[in-house]
Amino acid sequence: MSGIVIVGGGQAAASLAAKARALGYDGDVTILGEEPVAPYQRPPLSKAYLLGEMPLERLTLRGDDWYAANRVTLRVGTKVTGIDRAAKAVLIGKERLSYDHLALCTGAVPRHLPAEMGAEGLSGIYTLRDLADTQAMADEFVPGRNLVVVGGGYIGLEAAAVACKRGLTAKLVHTRARILRRVAGVETANAIREMHRAHGVEILEDIGITRVLGEGRVSGVELADGRILPADFIVVGIGVDPRTDLAAAAGLLIDEGIAVDEFGRTSDPSIWAAGDCAALPGPEGRMRIESVGNAIDMGELVAENMLGAGKAYQPKPWFWSDQFASKLQIAGLCTGHDRVVTRTAEGQSFWYFREGRLIAVDALDAPRAYMIGKRLIEAGKAVTPEQVETASDLKALMA
Repeated sequence: MSGIVIVGGGQAAASLAAKARALGYDGDVTILGEEPVAPYQRPPLSKAYLLGEMPLERLTLRGDDWYAANRVTLRVGTKVTGIDRAAKAVLIGKERLSYDHLALCTGAVPRHLPAEMGAEGLSGIYTLRDLADTQAMADEFVPGRNLVVVGGGYIGLEAAAVACKRGLTAKLVHTRARILRRVAGVETANAIREMHRAHGVEILEDIGITRVLGEGRVSGVELADGRILPADFIVVGIGVDPRTDLAAAAGLLIDEGIAVDEFGRTSDPSIWAAGDCAALPGPEGRMRIESVGNAIDMGELVAENMLGAGKAYQPKPWFWSDQFASKLQIAGLCTGHDRVVTRTAEGQSFWYFREGRLIAVDALDAPRAYMIGKRLIEAGKAVTPEQVETASDLKALMA
């Protein structure tokens, strides 16, 4: 048995397998997923699924019938223990599984609070990355309880929003000067902060946690200024690290993640990587894009290139987040912007420019602005800040 072997059971893996079959690949396709379930959507874990508004079956990306009909072998609960590059085989314990092409779609793992803070061994402290994480904390969301969220990224903010909607008291602690510092502009962060505070979330920025309190189970946190925040449980959302252990042990190049070229190929010509674990070449060094859109696009591109397309990856980043009843949609990356245009018609949208070129749009309850901005960015269409600022109808910008 050879063909395409995919290590990892997430969005990138599912997209790669589907694209290979759609392109007419007739060899064996095998997905080896470590989790005990078929590939599923991760974004709803901290949103609709955690709220109980989405059943488990709706999380699943494809049903069992699809895998059977498309001759994709899905092995869940399967841990790959090594890669024999010389023999072109992956190791699953004592079992060896040969491949012609190997794709590493191993994703990322959440960071934990440092052991020196006193968190080690305490129950009631959670990260939120996979289905098991969400199921483990679900019973904690009881009205009247106190939640402390550590980290001001999307995951932490979404957990705080869910807590408030469930009738809990939520406090969010962020060590940086502002929330969403790494993933959104100041204007978007300000709007999200205002929204959370209006719903009763206490957001504490530019302050760290020095100690986690509790005996056996967490009871609170001590801040750097000596304040104590009571906590019935804690959700930690302080970022993720790419899963590179398997690739590193196999001697592949690791640089900010599993290093790949513009085609998605690693330092071994028979091994590819896609999704959160893959570090792409960028204008300022290697970069990873942690998003569903990137997992889909890169997984599909790797499938094409496995079959000889020779297509360079041109990332078109897009993101989304549910915050209370609002939806934040982002197209592009605002890093390095030098001008911002704010529009308040039909929701709020923030248009980021660098040297006169539109590079990103953050849209809060403004789906029309998001779609038009996304199309403009992807098409590379020239549009000036003044045109965006004065346009009575954004659709005219597409002309």
